[in-house]
Amino acid sequence: MTSPALHRTGRRGLADESADRIREAIFAGEVPPGGALREVELATTLGVSRGSVREGLWILEREGLVRSAWHRGTTVIEITPEDVREVYAVRAALDRLAAVTARDTATEVQLGELDSLVGAMAAEIAGNPAGPRLVSLDIAFHDAVYVAAGNRRLTEAWRAVRSQVYLFQLRRVALGFTHYRARVVDEHRELATLIRSGDRDTLARTAEEHVTRAHRGLLAHLP
Repeated sequence: MTSPALHRTGRRGLADESADRIREAIFAGEVPPGGALREVELATTLGVSRGSVREGLWILEREGLVRSAWHRGTTVIEITPEDVREVYAVRAALDRLAAVTARDTATEVQLGELDSLVGAMAAEIAGNPAGPRLVSLDIAFHDAVYVAAGNRRLTEAWRAVRSQVYLFQLRRVALGFTHYRARVVDEHRELATLIRSGDRDTLARTAEEHVTRAHRGLLAHLP
């Protein structure tokens, strides 16, 4: 298995590096949902031991991005309607809490970062927009909201579903990019504005509706 995303690892921690490279390949679509992840092939491509690959796959399994079964080995998760409903239900609750918390705790620097990410989305749309680049900015925006909220356990809960959300959003834009492209800037600009100076109840409702629209947008296009 060879791919641009699966370049040889450095020495930061071979299990973590292996997880990073495999995750990148999954997000790049080089290993599709349901695709097999074979330790021997991955170890050869990444230039690490099978043990490092195995530990890396455990990291991704804890993130919910891959699944292991004795009769199938390790595979990238499928994207089923049930998975989508469960993940986005959790995300809606977390994003709502993160947004209203960030409203009370965000610094001017952190608020400026949110505005900058919205500006980057707008610049992407104004050029030759690509779905994966917009999704990367989208996730970075929500990462920044969690950082601004300053709640370690809330951030850990987000990280537990983040990779699944990322994969699902990539699938969403692959199946229905036009709708996503039309709304992504305005929705995130509204969130950034409300976090800076908005009414708490309006912000909570808007944060939840933002996730609900993403949920419906993906379900509408799933086979």
